[in-house]
Amino acid sequence: MSNLKKHNFAGQPTNVGSTFAGTAAGFYISAALKQATTLEYLTLMENIKYKQVIQQMDIGTAVRDASCDFTDHGTLALTEQIIEPKNLQVNLQLCKSNLLDSWEALQMRAGAGAPFPASFDDYVMSYLGETIANGIESSVWTGVGTGGAAVNGEFDGFVGTGVGTLLAANGNAVQVVNTGGAGVAYTVADILDNLALVVNAIPSVIYGREDLYIYMSPTSYRLYIQKLSLQGYINQYSMNDDYTAVYEGIKIAVCQGMPNNQLVAAQKSNMYFGTDLISDTTNIALLDMAPLDGSDNVRIVARYSAGVQAGITAECVVCS
Repeated sequence: MSNLKKHNFAGQPTNVGSTFAGTAAGFYISAALKQATTLEYLTLMENIKYKQVIQQMDIGTAVRDASCDFTDHGTLALTEQIIEPKNLQVNLQLCKSNLLDSWEALQMRAGAGAPFPASFDDYVMSYLGETIANGIESSVWTGVGTGGAAVNGEFDGFVGTGVGTLLAANGNAVQVVNTGGAGVAYTVADILDNLALVVNAIPSVIYGREDLYIYMSPTSYRLYIQKLSLQGYINQYSMNDDYTAVYEGIKIAVCQGMPNNQLVAAQKSNMYFGTDLISDTTNIALLDMAPLDGSDNVRIVARYSAGVQAGITAECVVCS
């Protein structure tokens, strides 16, 4: 008999809730996690060891009528935003005996201290990589890591309810209230009205820019597609990989970690994700402790840094 099993890596040691009998299916399943889709729509800043300054330059009116003399006009004003990635980690310990007593017994080599089979190694690497991506995706938008009531394992995000959220706390971002009232869930009936509020509030200086996006959650995007289908603007069965989501010519960025009842309009070049090295988020080590301390444990270790910042918040629109 063959069974699919789900691992819960939150406990220590591994919690195996199994009624195993016979040979394992040879793979594992786990609950779906968010994908870090938002990073496709942010400007990546690497090699930040501690913090980095994002310079904002404004020369003002420097163009004047020509003359034979040199006449100084305009004043250079420099302001700055600080992006400070937060150091994060995954430290997890699993007991090999749990698997040896369970469905991996037939795949593990005989003898005490036998290593995990390759299928489990591969699964752990893949699952922990998705877990890291899940944490990054959520924190980018709703994380509260240093401002307000800091949450362990998060960094300050762009929006949300915490006072540490970057666009809400700054005060310069353009704020609009959705048609149903602040915090009220979007519906199929009002999703286009809320998108119109956002578009109307976009500063003229960035309207029409190539990298301008409307950021929304998959749930909000679903409402948008349903509304278009009901109005006959799109065939819900004809969407394919070549389909580009837009609203009134502005591209839509569907982000897994975005709150369901909020919309953000901003340029990709004005929304920053900072880290030391992007590959750190996929660098996961499995350490067999048997040769080191004689235990039957395996430790899983990952260390990385992540943080976000908006360059010019006055050019961002938030609908909530």
